[in-house]
Amino acid sequence: MSRLRVLMVDVDGVVVVPRPGGWGADMARDLGLSIAALQTHFFAPHWDDVVMGRAPLHERLSRVLADHAPHLTSRRVADYWFAKDARLDHVLLADLAALRATGVALHLATVQEHERARHLWDALGLSDCFDAMHYSAALGCGKPDPAFYAAIEARTGFAPADLTLIDDKAANVEAARAAGWGGVLWDGTQRLGDVLKP
Repeated sequence: MSRLRVLMVDVDGVVVVPRPGGWGADMARDLGLSIAALQTHFFAPHWDDVVMGRAPLHERLSRVLADHAPHLTSRRVADYWFAKDARLDHVLLADLAALRATGVALHLATVQEHERARHLWDALGLSDCFDAMHYSAALGCGKPDPAFYAAIEARTGFAPADLTLIDDKAANVEAARAAGWGGVLWDGTQRLGDVLKP
């Protein structure tokens, strides 16, 4: 890929490698709450509002836990979730650091709610690896909505031709290309330099 100026990097499925079985695979054993129950009562009805910044995570999660797992606090569940969903791809991060050293700006472009975004940036140290983070709850829209790409352009001042997205979802890559960005589909099997080749 010629004249790469800014690489926008997805988080889940790219920088963060999915845990086998998903982050909640052992939650019933560890916390006494099944991931299926959390999916039914929290993620299905509330997640869209939370991840788009229309409702705070703990406000919605606390209400659900009060009814379905009163022995748990929303903080305990969130801390468990964030810790289990935090396997960084260190090979990719090293390749990204080498790319950054050549002058390419690195930004995160991701669908996240505020609490996990802060955890990724601060606790996991992604602030040391990237120049900025753009996420759905802060922007009020998410991939593959064209508004997400437009919001990043407005926020950064970069032209579409300056931007390339690397993402594990084809729809997000296609939407980036439709916005005039470069787009690279990531499956975790290749090195960064190989997928960025022109």
